[in-house]
Amino acid sequence: MVKIKGANTTQNFIEIEKLADIIWREHYIPIVGKPQIDYMLKKFQSARAIKEQIEVGFEYYLIYFDGKSVGYISIKPEMYALFLSKIYVLSSHRGKKIGKLAMQFIEEKAKAYQFKKIRLTVNVNNTNSIKAYEKLGFKNMGPLVADIGNGFVMDDYEMVKLVKR
Repeated sequence: MVKIKGANTTQNFIEIEKLADIIWREHYIPIVGKPQIDYMLKKFQSARAIKEQIEVGFEYYLIYFDGKSVGYISIKPEMYALFLSKIYVLSSHRGKKIGKLAMQFIEEKAKAYQFKKIRLTVNVNNTNSIKAYEKLGFKNMGPLVADIGNGFVMDDYEMVKLVKR
């Protein structure tokens, strides 16, 4: 049974930090390397960084499967779209329709905010995730390169999905 609950306590932020450390190291080190992942985890996925992101409008949610936290989501309402900042599930729990249920949750959030689209960014070399997003109805809108400091860049594609009413 999958449940998605708002994450807004220090304990929640610590739980997300631990999940991020596992998921990001496993998934992204082969894509962008350990030094960039070490930097990004500290800058973007530490409990402190999550708290700061929430203070500027991001929303975080923990994903539970049979009562155990197995992933998380981060979204941010923007001017014309809901930005899907993060959607991650432990590799041991992939293939159980958790990601699909999480996307339905995100679409409901977009509708509640009265947005007609959801947008996200995904690393250009993250081919499995790109395919998964396309399967869920996202369209590749082209490259976005962002300097994230410390000599690192995010070399991404922007993807957009129209939300059905």
